[in-house]
Amino acid sequence: MDFKTYYSNQQKLVEDFLKKRIAKKGISKVDDAMEYSLMAGGKRIRPILLMAAAEACGKKGYSFLPVACGLEMIHTYSLIHDDLPCMDDDDYRRGRLTNHKVFGEAMAVLAGDGLLTLAFEVMLEQKNVPAEVLVETVREMAMCAGNFGMVGGQGLDLEAEGKKISPEELRKLHAGKTGALFIGAIRGGAHLAGATNEQLLALTKFADLLGLAFQITDDILDVTSTQEELGKPIGSDEKNEKSTYVTLFGLEASKELAAKTIEEALACLEGFGENAEPLREIAKMMCNRRS
Repeated sequence: MDFKTYYSNQQKLVEDFLKKRIAKKGISKVDDAMEYSLMAGGKRIRPILLMAAAEACGKKGYSFLPVACGLEMIHTYSLIHDDLPCMDDDDYRRGRLTNHKVFGEAMAVLAGDGLLTLAFEVMLEQKNVPAEVLVETVREMAMCAGNFGMVGGQGLDLEAEGKKISPEELRKLHAGKTGALFIGAIRGGAHLAGATNEQLLALTKFADLLGLAFQITDDILDVTSTQEELGKPIGSDEKNEKSTYVTLFGLEASKELAAKTIEEALACLEGFGENAEPLREIAKMMCNRRS
């Protein structure tokens, strides 16, 4: 497959949907702050993963754009809040000033709140899916985003600052903070496409391993990349005294672990044939990136 063209086309679908949906304005300037971060670019990995998972199960991924783009809104809200002075205190995201540096801390908090709320409104606008399937999919998304998933992982991350934690604790932290939304994306696409239990189990394992490989790669890039490549400051983990795979295992061992983990993830897709080729290529892209 021509993966570059495939990914570019999927990105455009997501960008066009988000642009059209965020154009529906509310009653205050919080809309400008929401749009600033939502339309700041980015790879749109999570919605594209959701669509690719649906394709792996035999359905057209673009049929599920509302749920996919709702997930991107959740991800964007988390970035706005993560950049705040009370969290990671970062000045740049995706190559430009973070939300609170432009709109102020209070408006940035509200922008994140607004995107999180809008996400579920948009997901429930999904058509041509049985109501019980859509409700279960959105329920799982909420769990992956909340205190059992991303928010819980962020809580563990805050508690771990300034401490040396064990590899098991680091794995638990990132399974929530980073991995949970990947699981939400891939299981979400599988649910919407009517996956069998066997397919759902294989894709869940794939998503878990993909999230781990992605995080290890992120830790590597934090010490090997540049601000220009990443679009955000490097060395932020060290600044915030956080344990990472690099600080626990070293750079070379982390690279080996990332490569091994992505191999294990790809093995989970053996039963899906050509339908899973987009998922395979996305996984390789995610773990060979420079930003």
